[in-house]
Amino acid sequence: MRRLPVYFLLDTSGSMNGEPIQALNNALSGMINALRTDAQALDSLWISIITFDREVKEIVPLTELVSFQLPEITCPPSGPTNMGAALELLCAKTSVEIRKGSENQKGDWKPLLFLMTDGSPSDLAAYRAVIPIVKRQNFGVIVACAAGPKAKNDYLKELTDTVVHLDMADSSTLKSFFKWVSDTIEQGNKSMGTNENVPLPPPPSEVNIVI
Repeated sequence: MRRLPVYFLLDTSGSMNGEPIQALNNALSGMINALRTDAQALDSLWISIITFDREVKEIVPLTELVSFQLPEITCPPSGPTNMGAALELLCAKTSVEIRKGSENQKGDWKPLLFLMTDGSPSDLAAYRAVIPIVKRQNFGVIVACAAGPKAKNDYLKELTDTVVHLDMADSSTLKSFFKWVSDTIEQGNKSMGTNENVPLPPPPSEVNIVI
């Protein structure tokens, strides 16, 4: 069975402390539960979660959905947003984890990337240096989410044309965003086998597409 790898890069810097990080945990749990009701996702979906604050951590290595266990995500009371370092780790992982097709095995479908931040990269030089490498990884879609009033769209637009903005990083808004992410992943499952990028489903009212 070919895999559909999905990578999440999640901001856990100090500004996410308190209600936002609890909202993120609840929204992720809801997303995983929703995906588990999709038989095709259970067959093909593999998920990895990388968090970034002062440190970058792979808190869940690439794991098939059927055996995926979501840990509680925490964040420090303060600290920077090392988004560039997170993308560097992502590229190191995808370069060895994404299976290429050969005579002996079927290659993976194009991986999907979802990045969420409530701020902007603290390591801006590293962030800009790694963007061309990310774009060569052949993702089926890269969705970058600017969550809350302090999140900067412009930096994310350097990474991808698909940027969404959430006015708030509260529980109901993040729940709506990750429901939309779940729908996008399911759309990715349906479009597997084509060379086209994954079409995005219509966003809910809380998810604003940045033009």
